[in-house]
Amino acid sequence: MYLRSNDVYDFDTGADKNKRESVVNLIGSRTGTLLAAYMFLVLGLIGLTWVSLEAGHLRAMLLLACAIFCGYIYQCPPFRLSYHGLGEPLCFAAFGPFATTGFYWLMGNNSSVNCLPLTGTVLCASLLIGFTTSLILFCSHFHQVEEDTTVGKISPLVRLGTEKGSSVVKVAITALYSLLLIFGLSRDLPSSCIILCLLTLPMGNRVVSFVDENHEDKRSIFMAKYYCVRLHALFGASLAAGLVIAKFVSKRYIPRLILA
Repeated sequence: MYLRSNDVYDFDTGADKNKRESVVNLIGSRTGTLLAAYMFLVLGLIGLTWVSLEAGHLRAMLLLACAIFCGYIYQCPPFRLSYHGLGEPLCFAAFGPFATTGFYWLMGNNSSVNCLPLTGTVLCASLLIGFTTSLILFCSHFHQVEEDTTVGKISPLVRLGTEKGSSVVKVAITALYSLLLIFGLSRDLPSSCIILCLLTLPMGNRVVSFVDENHEDKRSIFMAKYYCVRLHALFGASLAAGLVIAKFVSKRYIPRLILA
């Protein structure tokens, strides 16, 4: 739903005029794309509400509603906060703490036996997932600086320029793996997560080097966001695998309780 509505409203302002992968440009119908977006929104809300009621976990529904609201104000009128450079914080909150924690709670229910507590492990994992997701959005701006400037979309890359933007990517990747180590040292994440996620470091270095080498080449830098997608997928899969290993292999790991 986010992708479709985002492309519709960027199409309206002209920001996606030359964006080949825009859903509106691919389908050739603004109205059809918008109707599909709202259809998925309604179906998603119905499904999430039903699952939340079945699980008896209204806190989960509240968090997921917040995630959806972040997605709406990110791009949809009258808010369009992405046009003021606030897309990355909203993306981080929506896909990180809100969505990750909300879906985690939906895996249990409100009975005394199956109610899942909020632990440091869940919170730290959600922060890392939000971080890698936001990096995808940040890198998607590199090849659209001219179009964004023309339509008045003040993205972070419009404010910073591509050279400083490439430095931000380097700092972001460094921060991602630094946070990973900090969460490991604090024992909020098990050692299996730290080891497996560190194996994705070559992909993180690839993102940094690619952006550093191509940030001025509008045609080549287009691929930066796809390298970030690969990092996000590998990092997330490694994080999940590490948690599974800690659950079934490392019996000594006990998550720190934050909220029962």
